[in-house]
Amino acid sequence: MSKLDEKVGQYIDDLKSKVGESNPDVDLVRKIAKAQGPSIYKADAETVSSSSEGEMNTVKKNFIMKKLGITDEGKAEDALNQVIEKYGKSNRNKYRVVVYYLLTKHFKKESIYK
Repeated sequence: MSKLDEKVGQYIDDLKSKVGESNPDVDLVRKIAKAQGPSIYKADAETVSSSSEGEMNTVKKNFIMKKLGITDEGKAEDALNQVIEKYGKSNRNKYRVVVYYLLTKHFKKESIYK
């Protein structure tokens, strides 16, 4: 099993146990993880701190607005808040790949990763 496979397994487990997705799209999770490159192997870069306003702005601007192409900042903010709520605010380790997966699904932008 490769390191990427191990990480994808972790993300799938989180989606099932913490988010409640019974049948996550493994292929999409793998593609998002690959797109993150080596950052998924660094503990600090691998997670998203929902208590950090700067981190939330970075996700909103760099991922939602740039990568997903969502131009409405209000919609981007609402979606990010919904995803963090769904993942669990009290959950300390929110994996970036899982947050990006949930945002991608929320906006129905899976085609970006095909």
